[in-house]
Parts: sequence; structure tokens; C-alpha cells
Amino acid sequence: MGLRRCTKAVARFVFFIALLVLMKPGGVYAQGAEQAQPLNIVWLSVEDMSPWIGPYGDKTVPTPNLDRLAAEGVTYDNAFATSPVCAPARSSLITGMFCTRIGTMHMRNGSPSRAAVQRNPDAYKDIPGYEGLPPAWVRCFPEHLRAAGYYCTNNSKKDYQFKEPVTVWDVSSGKAHWQNRADDQPFFAVFNQTGTHESRAFPKARRTPEVVKPEDVPVPPIYPDTSNVRDALARTYNNIAAMDRWVGERIRELEDAGLLDQTVVIFFSDHGVGLPRGKRSCFDTGLRVPLIVRYPDGHPGTKLAGTRDGRVVSFVDFGPSVLSLAGIKPDERLDGTPFLGEHAVERDDYRNGHAFANADRFDAEREQTRSVSDGRFRYTRNYKTDVPYLIRNAYREQIPMTFDLYELEDTGPQRPEQWQFAAKQRPAEALYDSQTDPWETNNLINAPEHQARIAAMRKQLDAWIEDTGDLGFVLPETRLVKDHIWPGDGQQPVTPAGELFPSKAEGLYHLVCKDRGASIGYRLSKDGNFTGPWRVYQRTAFEIDPAVKRIQIQTHRIGHKPTTAVKQIGGE
Repeated sequence: MGLRRCTKAVARFVFFIALLVLMKPGGVYAQGAEQAQPLNIVWLSVEDMSPWIGPYGDKTVPTPNLDRLAAEGVTYDNAFATSPVCAPARSSLITGMFCTRIGTMHMRNGSPSRAAVQRNPDAYKDIPGYEGLPPAWVRCFPEHLRAAGYYCTNNSKKDYQFKEPVTVWDVSSGKAHWQNRADDQPFFAVFNQTGTHESRAFPKARRTPEVVKPEDVPVPPIYPDTSNVRDALARTYNNIAAMDRWVGERIRELEDAGLLDQTVVIFFSDHGVGLPRGKRSCFDTGLRVPLIVRYPDGHPGTKLAGTRDGRVVSFVDFGPSVLSLAGIKPDERLDGTPFLGEHAVERDDYRNGHAFANADRFDAEREQTRSVSDGRFRYTRNYKTDVPYLIRNAYREQIPMTFDLYELEDTGPQRPEQWQFAAKQRPAEALYDSQTDPWETNNLINAPEHQARIAAMRKQLDAWIEDTGDLGFVLPETRLVKDHIWPGDGQQPVTPAGELFPSKAEGLYHLVCKDRGASIGYRLSKDGNFTGPWRVYQRTAFEIDPAVKRIQIQTHRIGHKPTTAVKQIGGE
């Protein structure tokens, strides 16, 4: 795939950072211009939330901390998830690959939904458990950061549709924090806030402090105006207000440590709102996410502070962009394209300016939808037309408003914008204009003035499906596993064990795994006890202290079973 050098906007950012090198020694670059201090990077990831916040014009509840972040950073108006549900979307975030390419498009592929099994014990009878399988050269991107000296932490959700290698995180737990790094070590820290998750609108969930009352929430025209709908909306907005306070706490931690102006802060949601016709739906309500990036020295008055960016970006771009911010050039074979940092580029192929998404199996219920957006227009293709827009998902039904929407199939819509909930089938194709029709209810597929656009977007979607070898079309999933994920007998392969070899230079060693796709981690011990984070083997000779007696090696090809081996140093 050809790539074009960065846009003028990105070039301005590179120039701006260069100015900081000259103007703020000891600030962003603590060691001055001769030895640049790498940028720290923090992800503030929230769940199940559309851009229903102040920076995007929604003032239903105050979001002062996000407002500040936007005033000191760049707000992206066209950021999209690759799937409208968390686990497939997160597999794209961590790998930079489309989930339809690596077999992670079904929610979930590793474990059944308890709610689905409670409703139907045979729900997963024909659905196997398996892991996604990226190409052998793909790594979870934090592994590259760790190899470059970054301290990488995740607090704490993963949900990648595969077990990640031990080389990915220094620490991944509810206590993981950048504060525990070594002195002056750059860091990449992920903080996941679950307070806006769909489940926080369940009646059994503890309520956050009330900022807006049910009678005061705006009711989108796609929903009937019922007490259940208003209660779910009020819970959603009150959870957003609580999340905003959490954002403020994370920012203050950086300020108190004197690190805010050495750190890029990236705020986003893992997909759209957790209410029906948001999550699990290939509309803007399920795929469009907030994205705010605050660069170092993001005070009002600087060139980037308070600006907006209309570039279309996708979750596959996030990992490559973090690598680029850290000065690491991402592999050009990745589906994602860096839009931040020194390696920022734009594609010159069909993906330029477009975000692609899929919807397949959600727990035990199946649909098959593919969609592409250029930021304004969304073209959607429904391969299963014999299912309603609101598939019968047991987990979602724990939100009482879901049944109010089901009733519209029998009573008919209360207003024209609700026709999708009343429909028992879907059209094969749809085109929506999110600018004039933000709730995407006016299907323009037959509009004469849009036929050229529709033809072009059809070709773009076809090109994406062909390019990625879309594994969502390989059904049943037993065939997917046997033919593509774990070919042959459909059993998960085991990664070959790692071997230790002395180098020609005294005191230096190499680690080798027969599977070149394996990540290799190791830990050293003087007394036989192995503790602490696994180190990343970088496929170059490394030194072992003569006092070290044993080495623990774990090899792990993503999608295969890991293997752990312990070796004596020097053959003792």
C-alpha cells in the first residue's frame, strides 16, 4: 500500500513540537535538544459512550474536565470504532488490524455469555471457543514500546479476543500506574473507566450522583418517550458526569507530578453509547466515538490548543499513532495508519478518508453487516435482511427500555424516526447523511442525487472486504476455526519452547523460538525464584550477570498456547 507524507496539519504539529525543543529545554525535552526525552503517553479509555459530552456540543450534564482537555487539545470530529461492541473493537486497538482480518469479529469468541446461556442452555451448541490469529509478524503494539524502553501499564480491562503475551505489559491490574516506573523512564499508561458501561444502566447497578433528572433529559427521536427510556438516558448522562470527574483526577495526577507537559493525553471511548441502537449497531450511535488529544504545553494560545480536526480516523490507527508519537516507525503492513507523531502519513488507497466497520455475532445472536463512513455519509450493507434492527440480545435486555422498543414491532412507530425499531426486516443497503440526519433514519439509497456516491462507496466496501479476506463470511464458526484459525483438526497449536544459546561474545546470550511469529519474554533469577515483569527479547544478544543461575523463557504466538521453560545458565 502506498503512503503519502503527512498533511499540512500534521506537518504544523511536527513543526510546533520542533519549536518546543528549542524553546522549552527541560519541559517536553528534559535533556535538551541534543538528547530528546521521549514523550509520555496516557490513554484515558471509557466504555460504551457516544460523543454526548460538552466538547461535542451536548450540554445535558457538565463535563468541565473534558471541556478543559478539549480547550488545551485537539478534538477529532470523525473518529470511529471498527466494531460497535467492545471485544472486537479492542482487538483492533491493540493490534492495529481489522478484526475481520484476524478472526476476532464475533463477540465473544472465547467464552459464552452467561445471560445468553441462562436464557437458552443450548445457545452455544454450535459455537466453538477459540482465539483470534493475527499474521505472524503482528505484535500487540505496547511490546514495541517496552522494547524501546517504555514502562507500559494497563489499568485494567483487556478483552482482546486472545490471550496477550507476557511481553505486552509491565503491569496489567487494577493497581497498574505509571507512578511505579523507574526514575525518568518514559511511560505508556492505559486507564480504563468502566462507569459508562452498558451494565451501569441496569436497574441493579448502583446509581451515580444525580446530575440530571429523567424528566429533564433530551429524548432522541428514535426512542419512544417512556419512563424506562428516560430512566436509562438519565443514568447514562449521570454516569458521564461521574466519568468526567475521573478524567479530572487522572489529569491532576500528571499535574501534581509535573508531567502533564511531557505527556500526550488521549481520551476516547471503545465504541458508541451502550443503549439499544447504539452498542451492537452499525450506525453512528454505535461507531462514532469521542477523541480528544492533548499535546504537551497545550495551554490556550498555543497553535493546537482548542482546535478541531475533521480527519477520519479508525481504531486500527490508534496503536500505530502511539508508536509514531514514541518515535517508532510502525510496520507499513498494519491495517492502521499513524495520524500523530513524526511518522504520521495519509494513505493513497481506498482507505484514505474512510472508516470501515463490521457487525457479526453478538453473544449467541447473529447478524452480518458491513459499513463504511467518510465522516458525513455512511453506506451500510446488510447481508442478513431477515432480522430486525434490534436483535434479541439477552445481555442488553437487562435494560428495561429494550422491551419498550420491542413493542414498536407490534404497535408501530410513535413517530416516523422510529421506523427501524418497528421493522422486522432490514433493507439490503442503506445510505445516511449524518449531517442533515444525525440519527440516521432517512435511507437515501434510492435518491437520484446520491447514486454516484453510492456507487463509489460500494466499490470501497468491496475493496475492503477483498483486501482483508473478511473472515466473518466463513461460517459456521467451526469451519472458520478448522480452515483458518487452527487449520487441520481445529485444535489450538502450542508455541514451541524457547532455547538459550551463548553468543560468540562472552557473557552474551541469544534466545530462539522455532516459530518466528512468537513473542519471547524472559526473567532471570539468582536464587531460583522468578518475580517481576517479563523482559522483552529483542532478537539481539543480551548480557546476563554471572551471578544469575537460571532463566525463565516464555514463547507465545498470539492465538496459540504459550510455552514456559526454565533453563540453567551455562549448562549447570
